[in-house]
Amino acid sequence: MHPIPQRQTFFISDLHLAGERLEINTLFFQFLENIAIKAESLYILGDLFDYWLGDDQLDHDPLARQIADALKILAQGGVNVFFMSGNRDFLIGQRFAAEAGLVILTDPTIINLYGQQILLMHGDTLCTDDVMYQKFRVQTRNTDWINATLASPYEARQQLAQSIRDQSDSAKSQKAEEIMDVAEAAVQQAFREYRYPVLIHGHTHRPATHQYVVDGHECERWVLADWHQHGEYLEVSELDLKRVGIGI
Repeated sequence: MHPIPQRQTFFISDLHLAGERLEINTLFFQFLENIAIKAESLYILGDLFDYWLGDDQLDHDPLARQIADALKILAQGGVNVFFMSGNRDFLIGQRFAAEAGLVILTDPTIINLYGQQILLMHGDTLCTDDVMYQKFRVQTRNTDWINATLASPYEARQQLAQSIRDQSDSAKSQKAEEIMDVAEAAVQQAFREYRYPVLIHGHTHRPATHQYVVDGHECERWVLADWHQHGEYLEVSELDLKRVGIGI
């Protein structure tokens, strides 16, 4: 008798795919074709793109079109693909979702996976000590701001995205490292609000597994790796959770 294949689900975040990141782009396509195709589901927890200017980016950016097509092939191969926006690609909308064959999730989202309650977040809302960023986040998630931005010419949005990235880089250089990490109070509040699940998120680019005891409950927080020099995904199965690295 052949053994029954073990069910598995993969989680990734913070790939920051962009035209100039050729090696990481290639690694992502190889991941979809050779690895992710073996999963039941793939969850992308934000910042798949280094920037997203609106779904008409599919008409202007050959890489965006290539990524959407590759994700659609994965979905057509039987893999459920889910996407949660990050701080770089929160303008992804339903056109991209349809053309990439994926489902957009709200942040946060709680799922039941192989009998485990798992809380999914991008992670930036946990960084509550970074008051300046949280104010910026509120502004840019405002419906009026989004509609006005998307109504502007594509070239103007390119300039805006570059300006925001430049300001972000400048602000980061002046902030203490701990301010840009999650706040422990925010993490514990998330555990309490969602009844002590496993928490999986990205954003901080600080991959690690953290153990907590909250109100007498043992909890885990898994921080996904960014794709910088290499790739990594979190594999969740009926048996365990483990990190798997993929090199260039």
